[in-house]
Amino acid sequence: MLAIGASGEASFTVQFGDTARGLSRSVKDDFPEVLASSRMIALMELAAARLMKPMLGPGQVSVGIGMDVRHDAATPVGSVVRAVALYQGKFERVHRFDVEAFDEAGSIGEGVHTRAIVVTERLLASAERRKR
Repeated sequence: MLAIGASGEASFTVQFGDTARGLSRSVKDDFPEVLASSRMIALMELAAARLMKPMLGPGQVSVGIGMDVRHDAATPVGSVVRAVALYQGKFERVHRFDVEAFDEAGSIGEGVHTRAIVVTERLLASAERRKR
């Protein structure tokens, strides 16, 4: 079990493919060449998932089930972005984290993230059934 207040981190250097422009799928999209919110959120999830790893049993994985965040500042290509997840406890079957992301100039976003522990085989079988 994780202690309340335990923290986990993840970081990366922003590349073009991490930007809103780099993620666009159409020439009609007009997005800036700054860190995409979706990439910031993914980094926050990764920090929380890494923190939960010792809680997993054989054949289990943690999955993100909720995210309520703000993205407050633009981060350019080449900057290092770091996300921190702070464990707030287990509420029924859901694990809650306060999450925050930073670049070299300070905080760029924050919020709350929730995760659940599931059996990997059941998760994959459920996903496979959605193809039909």
